Parts: sequence; C-alpha cells; structure tokens
Amino acid sequence: MKNSKLNFMTKVAMLSVIGFLLMFIEIPIPIFPTFLKLDISDLPALIGAFIFGPVAGIVIELIKNILHGLFVGGSAFIGEFANFVAGALLASTAALIYRRKKTKANAVFGLITGVIVMSIGTCIIDYFIVFPLYETLLHFPEVAVVAMGSKINSHITSFNSFLVLSILPFNILKGIVVSVITMAVYKKVSPFIHKEAAEDQLQKAESKIS
Repeated sequence: MKNSKLNFMTKVAMLSVIGFLLMFIEIPIPIFPTFLKLDISDLPALIGAFIFGPVAGIVIELIKNILHGLFVGGSAFIGEFANFVAGALLASTAALIYRRKKTKANAVFGLITGVIVMSIGTCIIDYFIVFPLYETLLHFPEVAVVAMGSKINSHITSFNSFLVLSILPFNILKGIVVSVITMAVYKKVSPFIHKEAAEDQLQKAESKIS
C-alpha cells in the first residue's frame, strides 16, 4: 500500500516538474496578441489524469503553476491562476469522461468535451476575475488589451469581442494541439503504466497472503 502511494506521489511530482519545464517553451501565433503564446504544458496533466484520475490532473496543474509563480513570477500569480484553471478544466473533464469507459473513442470524446469546457470556462474566468485583477494589481487596463487585439483583428472593438474573437479561438487551438499530442503520447506510455499497475496489484495480493 505504501509503495502504491509513493509511486503515485512520485509520478505526480515528476509530471508536475515536466509541465513546469514545458511552460518555458512558448510559440507565438501571428493571428493572436503577443501575450497569447502556444505551449503544451497541459500535456503532463492530461496524461496524469488519464492514468490516475481527474484529481491527479488538477494536482499536477496546481504544482506546475505554483513552481512557475515562485521561480518565474512576473504576474503576481494571476497568469498562473488563469493557466491552472484552464488546464484543470481540460484535464479533469477529459479524465472524468474517459474513466467511465476506457476506450479510444471515449478518450477522444473526453478530450473534445474538455476543450469545449476549458475554452468557455476560461472566457468566464477571464471576464470576471483574471483581467480585472490585471487591471487592479498590475495596472494593465482592459482598453489596452482591446487595443492589442484590434491591431490584429479589426472586428475586435470591445472587451467582449476580444474574448470571443481572441481568447476563445486561442484556447480552442491550444486544446486541440495538446489533445492530439496526448493521444499520440499516451499510446506509448500506457503499456508501461498498465504493467506497473499490474505489479502493484500483485504486491497488494502478496501482502494480504503474508
């Protein structure tokens, strides 16, 4: 039992650190404002959520962002909070659906649903919490955000249109990219995980006999 808990904690910690390191690899997308950059740091949380359950995915996202806030900072943990919410919504939603029936089709359905929930949820959080905090704590007003968006897309004329035409499509794109990579990577790591899980079950059975 102790070995199983230690194994779980070790893997969650390892995936959290990998997610933290992946946050440094950011790709700017020309059709979005410069502060919206594509990264795949949610990949470890998705893999962890599929393997260990939705709670693990949330914990991985939490640790990843705490590490980023402590060692990188720069946004008073506001950016980290936004990243945590987005990743936690994606990973937990996908994992909850996948756990009902662990098939490839259900994994795809879970990821699609997760992307939708994450994209909509992020817009809501940005509207009510994230950008008001940016304006209050970091003096980064919403009008400046709208101005940055309008330079790229002339249809962006208000903060609401910025959310719909910039934040929403960006998160959909990010979710799709991370989901596709997750499906490709999970196929390779799942045999190892299933083997390890079987060994854990064998150890539990042996301990009961002894």
